[in-house]
Amino acid sequence: MLSFLLSLVLLLAPPAARGVGAAPHPLGTVEPCKIFGSVYLEYDPHRANACFAVVYIEPEKAFADVLIFNETNKLFADKAGLWCPSENREFADYVLYVTTDRSRADFAIHYTTVRSFAGCRQ
Repeated sequence: MLSFLLSLVLLLAPPAARGVGAAPHPLGTVEPCKIFGSVYLEYDPHRANACFAVVYIEPEKAFADVLIFNETNKLFADKAGLWCPSENREFADYVLYVTTDRSRADFAIHYTTVRSFAGCRQ
């Protein structure tokens, strides 16, 4: 009986509470300076609602909110702006939907080739 109740509680729990998948979209505003680790960029508009945030890849460094440096090892992606690209959305810490319309994005990013330049622009 106890195992049945435990199974029922786990079944009714939201996916984030069960530890399944990436972080869901937060309520309120998104803090781009708190996003680091493994990141999966989603381009399929049908999966946009399941993403943590909407991001725009800015071609100009001056207009970006966060400068991103791609790390090859997830262990070194431990600060804002240091992202390790994930090949699988299920293993990523964050799943971000990439939009082509700047007005629909929560924040804008620009990729840099210099690690020390990575981080938030304030």
